[in-house]
Amino acid sequence: MTQPRFEPAGRQESSVSPSRLPRLSHVPAQLPLGHARQLDAVSRELLARAWGAGAGPRAEPFTIDLDSTICETYGLAKEGALHHGYTGVRGYHPLLAVAGRHWRGAYGASARGSGQHRPGRRPLPDRDDRPGPICRSEREITMRADSGFYAHEVVAVCAKLGVRFSITIRQQRSVRRLIEAIPESAWTPIPYWMQGGADVAETSYTPFASEKDAKPVRLIVRRVRPTPGSQLALFALYDYHAFITDRDGETLVLEADHRRHAEIENAIRDLKYGVGLNHLPSGKFAANAAWLAVQVIAHNLARWTARIGLRAGIVTTKTLRRRLFNLPGRLTRSARRVTLHLPARWPWAIDFAAALTRLRSIPILA
Repeated sequence: MTQPRFEPAGRQESSVSPSRLPRLSHVPAQLPLGHARQLDAVSRELLARAWGAGAGPRAEPFTIDLDSTICETYGLAKEGALHHGYTGVRGYHPLLAVAGRHWRGAYGASARGSGQHRPGRRPLPDRDDRPGPICRSEREITMRADSGFYAHEVVAVCAKLGVRFSITIRQQRSVRRLIEAIPESAWTPIPYWMQGGADVAETSYTPFASEKDAKPVRLIVRRVRPTPGSQLALFALYDYHAFITDRDGETLVLEADHRRHAEIENAIRDLKYGVGLNHLPSGKFAANAAWLAVQVIAHNLARWTARIGLRAGIVTTKTLRRRLFNLPGRLTRSARRVTLHLPARWPWAIDFAAALTRLRSIPILA
């Protein structure tokens, strides 16, 4: 077993030439899609083992945030990204799921075609290759999503799996009339940077009424007064943000929790700029799907290193790379033992040694 030893920085040298290191960007162009699905299976197994080692949530209820992002591509040689989406940007639109507000694990799914910006067409929770430890959990699970996931299929899958949902609703005319019919006495002020600038109210609504399994759910609405410089419709007094949910609890608590769905953007930013999701190296859809799976695995390994090794909350991949992963060192062998020599004045030497000890204490599964 390699033993870390911190020595003066002047004695450090690289044991491997950077030019000889393998690069994950060398993804075979003809990689079949089945290999990408195998990488998804590896990601699920890693997720199960990491949660079993202490990186996962405890017995309390937790939330899964769903969202899609745009990985912009250039040229017409990218398979599955030949057309512009609704944003006017050509690229891939992978679907991402992040478990917990402390990034306890992420999962990604590739989508092809110009309609991939509509995640409701492919409800992620019902995929056959869904993350096992999430769906096998006995605790209460809540799925939060924006209006891109407002679809009957998503709600039906949540009901099938016993998952609570909190989904932003599209502002259709019927919904807008229902919101405008809420009496003024039903609105409750909430803390806002502008005095009296935001209120919350609740009513009942039956989404997808034409479906056989349609049933009424809670419609929680937040209204915000226009701020200086904002542009609304003519004679509009408020900007409305509404979502449907089947959760139990106080209206203000559920509304504040739904707004925390925006925290998934931090995880997406880390996937794009902390690892390499923002760059899709191949012109083949299957190879890029494998690249997505590899980036999700790298992201999760960084999260679990911080949670299990450092016993910290959210630590970005860039921070871990600067403090731990890019640590210069030298390997020596003597008396059948391997010693890793590290800089003695490294500011995070204690954290590195403690993290290494904790990670080594995890039992190796067969």
